[in-house]
Amino acid sequence: MTESRARHPHAALEGGGRRVKALKIERLMGLRPPVGRPLRLLEIGCGSGAIAHHFATRPGFAYEVHAIDVVDQRQVTEGYAFHLVEGVALPFEDACFDAIISNHVVEHVGERDAQHGHLAEIARTLRPDGVAYLATPNRWQLVEPHYHLAFLSWLPRALRTPFLRICGKGEYYDCEPMRMRELEQLLDAAGLVGTNLCVPALRDVLRHERTGGLFARVLGMVPDGLLHRLRNGSPTHVYLLRHKAGPSQ
Repeated sequence: MTESRARHPHAALEGGGRRVKALKIERLMGLRPPVGRPLRLLEIGCGSGAIAHHFATRPGFAYEVHAIDVVDQRQVTEGYAFHLVEGVALPFEDACFDAIISNHVVEHVGERDAQHGHLAEIARTLRPDGVAYLATPNRWQLVEPHYHLAFLSWLPRALRTPFLRICGKGEYYDCEPMRMRELEQLLDAAGLVGTNLCVPALRDVLRHERTGGLFARVLGMVPDGLLHRLRNGSPTHVYLLRHKAGPSQ
């Protein structure tokens, strides 16, 4: 943004929906406990705290959970360590987390240099064999999810704030959604490689959440190969991140 204004928090604070999201993230990450110690997990931008709480209190699986945010909006505070931060720098040493979650955060941190900084900090604090989960809205999502206006993020950056004002939805547009290629270029520059999880994420939603109706049934019949070819138009970019030189590469 060229205007020097604070960005608004857009955290989803409802507890039930956050638990469903936490279960989905856990399944997509496929986490396994290390031998002889808890799995160290960081949630960046914890919002209500429900996702951090879910992992911290997970039965039968030892997590050491840390959560950070630039504002404290937590509704659930038990079981994990919380750190209030400024900007994208993470207050942790190098290579200290087995797993990191950045769920709809990168579009809020600032312009491209700040977004790169956010991803570089994930790379810095992630263990060499660690894994990170990243989800962020696609710029080409039909209805912009923060202000609920069709085609808002499709507009050139200079026109988004005027359009928002004309529609009476706010004074300025404070998000930076990306195209898939833009996101993958930033991941590469940060030293990360991403596995696109749009199709597994969609399958998970259809399997575990209440998504009835004709459209959901039709999607359930579309082959994975076709859905993968159409991933550039997915409403949400979902990636599993590892270091470029990680053991699995």
